[in-house]
Amino acid sequence: MTDSSPAITDAVFRAVRTGNAFEETVERLLEGIKLGIYAPGDRLPAERELTSRLGVSRITLRDALRELGSAGYVETKRGRFGGTFVIRQPEAPPLATVVRDMGRFLDDALTFRRVVETGAAEMAARATLSQRQREELADCLASVRAVGSPSYRAADTRLHLAIADAAGSPLLTASVVEARVRLVDLLNAIPMLERNLDHANIQHARVVHAILAGDSDRARRAMEEHVAGTAALLRAFLKQ
Repeated sequence: MTDSSPAITDAVFRAVRTGNAFEETVERLLEGIKLGIYAPGDRLPAERELTSRLGVSRITLRDALRELGSAGYVETKRGRFGGTFVIRQPEAPPLATVVRDMGRFLDDALTFRRVVETGAAEMAARATLSQRQREELADCLASVRAVGSPSYRAADTRLHLAIADAAGSPLLTASVVEARVRLVDLLNAIPMLERNLDHANIQHARVVHAILAGDSDRARRAMEEHVAGTAALLRAFLKQ
């Protein structure tokens, strides 16, 4: 998704805040790939843009890209049509590992997601949407309906981030990215059932149609139903 909106790119490649610049730069880049915002075949933003967004030196960025290249996630090509391209996404860790790592923080992560994503849907419906935003919402909805299970999570993330972007708040977009980062390993680790995907897409359509109609109450209720359903599905798999 090389044409991500500036708000989404800012949210994913937000500035490094700790003293471990190299490690955090690797983490930021890997988050963008793991979420599917930059999928295999996509070119990452140029080095100059990434160093500016991340607030790191070019040396630190190149070291981080070299690390991701050695791990087989990206490939750097030189020349007129060169750049750094994503070549594969990380494999989902075993479900038991994810559960162990999340531990007691799962409920907090689900609550955080519920608050920020329902708020994003409501504010997107209240916003005066540009033609680009309306088209992006429609395109993302069509994409998540059309893709098969291997690409579903990435398409789902793009739709949810398009909704956040439509709300017009960079802080809210960053919060939605953070909510999805906290749950991405768990979502990727559970099996995708066609019946659940079909139901999720019905809910996606309700959310998007409410936003495009400017119905903030309906958009919020539809998103709340959707994220509550996902939370129930996650808990069901964890009980097993």
